[in-house]
Amino acid sequence: MISRVIQRFFPDLNDHETKKFGLLSLSFFTIIGVYWLMRLLKDTVMYKIAFPVELGWACGHGRMMQPLAKSLSPLMIIVVILIYSKLIDRYKKQTLFYIICTGYAIFFAAIGILLGIKLTMGSACLGKTVLASTGWLVYLGTESFGSLIITLFWSFVVSISTNDEAKKGFPLIIAGGQLGAIIGSALNLFTEQLGGTWILFIIAALAISIIIPLIRHFMKVIPENELIGNVKAHKSEDRKEGFIEGFMTGIQLLFTEPYLVGILTISTIYDIASQIMDYQMHSLADVSPFFHGEVGFSQFQGIYGITTNSLSFLIALLGTGFLFRKFGVRRCLLIYPLVFAAIVLSFLGLYTNFDLSIHQLLFMSLGAMIIIKTVSFTINNPAKDILYIPTSRDARFKTKGWIDMFGSRTTKMFGSRITDFLKYNFSDLIVYGSLISLGVIGFWIIAAILVGKKNEKLVATGEIIE
Repeated sequence: MISRVIQRFFPDLNDHETKKFGLLSLSFFTIIGVYWLMRLLKDTVMYKIAFPVELGWACGHGRMMQPLAKSLSPLMIIVVILIYSKLIDRYKKQTLFYIICTGYAIFFAAIGILLGIKLTMGSACLGKTVLASTGWLVYLGTESFGSLIITLFWSFVVSISTNDEAKKGFPLIIAGGQLGAIIGSALNLFTEQLGGTWILFIIAALAISIIIPLIRHFMKVIPENELIGNVKAHKSEDRKEGFIEGFMTGIQLLFTEPYLVGILTISTIYDIASQIMDYQMHSLADVSPFFHGEVGFSQFQGIYGITTNSLSFLIALLGTGFLFRKFGVRRCLLIYPLVFAAIVLSFLGLYTNFDLSIHQLLFMSLGAMIIIKTVSFTINNPAKDILYIPTSRDARFKTKGWIDMFGSRTTKMFGSRITDFLKYNFSDLIVYGSLISLGVIGFWIIAAILVGKKNEKLVATGEIIE
């Protein structure tokens, strides 16, 4: 039944590919469901819970701390990459899921218990320091979870997929992820009915635990010959290195191979512009009377997440595969920056030419972020992950780890530094933030053109980057 439904929407998949990518899609459904639940919750905790006025914090203190939290994220990610690089050499790929998921399940369960105590006994019971520290831990912990588990998943998928399989199967994985994101986002709308934010952390911990048996089942039922992607790249998978050597291998490869530098650029530079627009949206929501307080802000987050991921799910189901078949990876890499540029120009034009209210600006920025994230999830993300197929194991796991974890957090830090500088004047935030974004997008388009051409050449010749 399920196989027939999948093949109805993804007719290019044969029976073996349907089973393989169907199970991967189910795993990604769970991962992204948890990630979107926590991604939205972390802002609710930072903005509305960690720095309550009744404990002496200024109104809006959490919002003012958000750029600093983004700036600290790359420093934490260096430690995460150091540990991750060693684990890659020491354990099998599937074992990494078991270790990482267990750690985060315990972490989020502990946070849920703390917030449960806060709800039942009051903020004063935990105190100013403990509650603020909880906010920082939730924010940085969620940032590391999103970087680590999603990077590991896609590195794993790329390592067991050929280029042709990726074009057919990745849209199914993306569709599963977006469906999970809808459910994870929707839970934020029912924060009050479920009993508060603390129960959402417990749900997240339980869902993370489910990832472990899903990966175990996948490894058990998929034949070994279907777990090999690029044959030449597969031969490099037995290489072992020491602690520091493993840590440095990824970054050495990154800065000695122009192709990987290009992937770094198109995988991370857009986060500068995205962070600016995201902060604009959340700042407007923070002062809007429509979404007042902890529950109101959580509901806004839920609306944002559900709308974004519902649209992403429809495009992944009906459009992603068609676009890759019609235009190929090289042209698909250009869709996201061109759409992003059009949105920034439209937003800037409307703001400078019309006298808009806070509510109008909020829903304009919400619409802009929904479109930006939708195109990112359904077109740009699978396109940039396909670029890793003609690369070695070290490039797929270690260099990709540096790019997706440290590189992404660093560009978000740059975006946060910009918003931190502009946050005191909203007009400057929109005007100058938009102009900076357009400059970033221009550089991004050049990189996408060059990397797309190189990828076509690698696929045609059968060579790999190692």
